[in-house]
Amino acid sequence: MDSVIQTMLSVPDTQAVADLDGALRHIKRMPDSNGKVGAIGFCSGGRYTLILGCKSTNLDAAVDSAGGFIIQEQHTPQRPVSPIDMIPTLSCPLLGLFGEEDPNPSPAHAARMQEEFDKHGKTYEFRMYRNAGHAFFADYRPSYRAAAAQDMWHRVLVFYDTYLKA
Repeated sequence: MDSVIQTMLSVPDTQAVADLDGALRHIKRMPDSNGKVGAIGFCSGGRYTLILGCKSTNLDAAVDSAGGFIIQEQHTPQRPVSPIDMIPTLSCPLLGLFGEEDPNPSPAHAARMQEEFDKHGKTYEFRMYRNAGHAFFADYRPSYRAAAAQDMWHRVLVFYDTYLKA
């Protein structure tokens, strides 16, 4: 796992966004596409989903589930800007799903994120789950919380139905 994290941290946010945006454009051009695309990310994938929604105009709905490091204390050449500072350019609705017992993002980080969405008039929905921590949706981990995970998946499907229908 250490080598996976080291590899992830070495990829510049700009490269990740460019790769993901290329995938969005490809999916939108597919013959059976209705022209709308959503993204969902868990943990670091939630962070990238938020960034993608802020940097691309090709995403129609974003789901950030426990996306950590939205508020960075240190900036690097690979991660020069905190995702929370990108929120003014968010171009799609976002569903944020968090656990009260998660240290990253903490409930305080999620609240700060919500403040930024309100400040910039963004379309979003948030849900903070009690008795749930990081990876509460991962049924193969001890952190799994069935009730929260089932509610989360229902909310994701309703959110996508709202924003991704043709």
